[in-house]
Amino acid sequence: MSIKALIFDVDGTIADTEETHRQAFNAAFLEHELHWDWSRSEYAELLRTSGGKERIAVYIDSLAAAPREKARLMELVQLIHATKTRIYGELIADGRAPLRPGVARLIGEARAAGLRLGIASTTSSANVSALLGAQFGHEAWDWFEALACGDVVSHKKPAPDIYIRVLGMLRLPAQACVAFEDSVNGMQSAKAAGLYAVVTPTQWSAGHDFRGADLLLPGLGDADAPLDAHGAKLAGGPYLTLERLRQLHSDSLRSAAA
Repeated sequence: MSIKALIFDVDGTIADTEETHRQAFNAAFLEHELHWDWSRSEYAELLRTSGGKERIAVYIDSLAAAPREKARLMELVQLIHATKTRIYGELIADGRAPLRPGVARLIGEARAAGLRLGIASTTSSANVSALLGAQFGHEAWDWFEALACGDVVSHKKPAPDIYIRVLGMLRLPAQACVAFEDSVNGMQSAKAAGLYAVVTPTQWSAGHDFRGADLLLPGLGDADAPLDAHGAKLAGGPYLTLERLRQLHSDSLRSAAA
């Protein structure tokens, strides 16, 4: 079965947005007069939890505070997160978080070949819209036939729900699609839904256990940002092309059927 669609995670996969998210969280905390400041190392740990509201809740639960105070803070999670989403959109509109190398090229190759595109992300649709609009133009929203974002499923990654939803929207079997992820939770979600998973870790997820990925690369690569020697060997060249992806996907299906 040939590839019919590419499905992308957003944060960390299409663009390395996590530092911008961290800055937006800290700015939101200030706006709500909360004396919290998530360091880079602290945020890297919080990223093991999928979803912004969920990260705030996990952080509150970790605080050395009285139960009544924790309960009060938990009631503020939605409001804090809404403020953070607004600030994040403002930062992205200013040009923060450029696309990762190779993303625009591969999406262009897919569109030219008539492949369909989808998004499976735990971030909000507002965040996705802000990023796509800033990097591709607002018409890019129409490039993606299936968009599943934020709280549209009961269980976030690593549960397969978000990918199952996208597959349903595309009306395609998992074997006809390729998922692009940067995190262990995302990889596990895609694999649990039966997809071929390409993983391109960022500084936030480097060193995590990505056993189970079908293809693990430092990035997708580009003419002006080629892959290192090991990545180039796996990708069959200085960057991952749609032609090479089709070959690897086909080889994987044949191996699974053997």
